[in-house]
Amino acid sequence: MGRYEIRLSGAGGQGMILAGIILAEAGVMVDNLNVSQSQSYGPESRGGASRAEVVFDEDQIDFPKVIKPDLLVCLTQESFDQYGADLKSYGVIIADSGIDISEIKPEFKDNIYQLNILDLAAREIGKDISANMIVLGIIARIIQTKIPVEFIKKAIIEKVPPKTVDLNIEAFELGFDLKLDKRSYVYGRI
Repeated sequence: MGRYEIRLSGAGGQGMILAGIILAEAGVMVDNLNVSQSQSYGPESRGGASRAEVVFDEDQIDFPKVIKPDLLVCLTQESFDQYGADLKSYGVIIADSGIDISEIKPEFKDNIYQLNILDLAAREIGKDISANMIVLGIIARIIQTKIPVEFIKKAIIEKVPPKTVDLNIEAFELGFDLKLDKRSYVYGRI
């Protein structure tokens, strides 16, 4: 696989840290794969900026943080403004539809999935916090050749409170089943 870097960013309380931890746990289940996970919060834990980073590599990971992400998730305008240009040329951005992406560099415009993630969490699952599991489902679909989907589901089951497993798996599957057609969804809404 080589080095593969994922950055999940949004506001505190959106669950991006937990999503990063779950991705790292799933990566540990893959034979001969090294994993590094780090996180950072803004000065306010809820509502301030938050970021989780996961690095996968078959070789030893000599630097544990994301240098230039292969996959970037942005759930807030602030996170998109801060990290949107910091992407490998072939990288993918998953952004909530409420984010203004007009300032993105032209070379990245074909690499964006812009989806109604936050609205789907509230409308379909009934919990805003479920956005992180929808994001995990989208990521699982994109990286399933690197990290098997069943490993991500197993990590979700191990990391979320037992009472919320069914709801979290439902949100994960909703994200996994979304139609990811760049031509239809780059600037559109679900």
